[in-house]
Amino acid sequence: MSLAPDLGELLARARADLRMGVPVVLKAATGGALVVAAETVSAARLAVLRALPGELDLAITARRAETLKARAYDGDLARVMLPGDAGLDWVQSIADPADDLAKPMKGPLATRRGGDTGLHRLAITLVKSARLLPAALILPLDDPEGFAQGEMLTVVEADPAGPYMLTLARLDHVVSAKVPLRASQNARLHIFRPEDGSDEHYAIEIGRPDRSKPVLSRLHSACFTGDLLGSLKCDCGPQLNAALAQMGAEGAGVLLYLNQEGRGIGLANKMRAYALQDQGFDTVEANHRLGFEDDERDFRLGAEILRKMGFGAVRLLTNNPSKMAMMERCGITVAERVPLKVGLNTYNERYLATKAEKSGHLL
Repeated sequence: MSLAPDLGELLARARADLRMGVPVVLKAATGGALVVAAETVSAARLAVLRALPGELDLAITARRAETLKARAYDGDLARVMLPGDAGLDWVQSIADPADDLAKPMKGPLATRRGGDTGLHRLAITLVKSARLLPAALILPLDDPEGFAQGEMLTVVEADPAGPYMLTLARLDHVVSAKVPLRASQNARLHIFRPEDGSDEHYAIEIGRPDRSKPVLSRLHSACFTGDLLGSLKCDCGPQLNAALAQMGAEGAGVLLYLNQEGRGIGLANKMRAYALQDQGFDTVEANHRLGFEDDERDFRLGAEILRKMGFGAVRLLTNNPSKMAMMERCGITVAERVPLKVGLNTYNERYLATKAEKSGHLL
């Protein structure tokens, strides 16, 4: 066995590099590309990139392109050409909508059409997986391997990386231990660790649920502001506590605590979305202006954890039909939807109304 990192480990290294503003190299059969996240690139690195031969593009999602009135010829993304005088401020203004209202005139933006966009698409997927703004500077390379060796950069084989990143990473059960809770003194916390180096996920098991029957269950996505700080902008904290309380009252249940903050975009981007909401946009509009879809979470995680714990059917505590549909698609039977309507207040009325109107939540 070689000591060299495998594809999953290289992708984890690439995510860490991108978060620090270090470029990575994507290598394909017909060439490659140098990629750096627009959010974390420094002015010095941008100057070096601009001095290299080749056409440097800023790849953004179609959602962000729509906000900027840029033509997304490639369908789900747009390749924006950098003007001759484009510096760091320009790059970050295209990637980050924070000053869109203050400085609305960013164009007209010229975008490319034609040619292979596989590396651009993979670059955005990789940047998203690093919980950064979905925008990446991309420079084509004729000799990606040689360039990477000269600059000591991480190299990722593009052809296998695309399908790999769409596949759910294997989850390993690390440990479990008794943790008495306010909701139930008979509780156990399980830790699950993905093999791709991403965030761990947790399962709170109340009592000893019968594996042969549908278990009262909730898929709860982490919400630092709601669960820990008691934020009134969402209903997450009340839902977490109400679900645990109901499981405690019934004497059995499983709450899956999935580290998918901000509907899967991360806490920093969630705060960016909150700042946009302060400007008058609703939660879905804010996500779109940032370049994300309405919901970037992967509920396959919940189905896999349930399966590893020996459960095949659930009574699901949720208002979200998408969670039920994903459980069914992943082979977990949803025997019953158990409504969880709690936490409405004057600060989150519009947020909950938007979830019902645009995301189909049953509120």
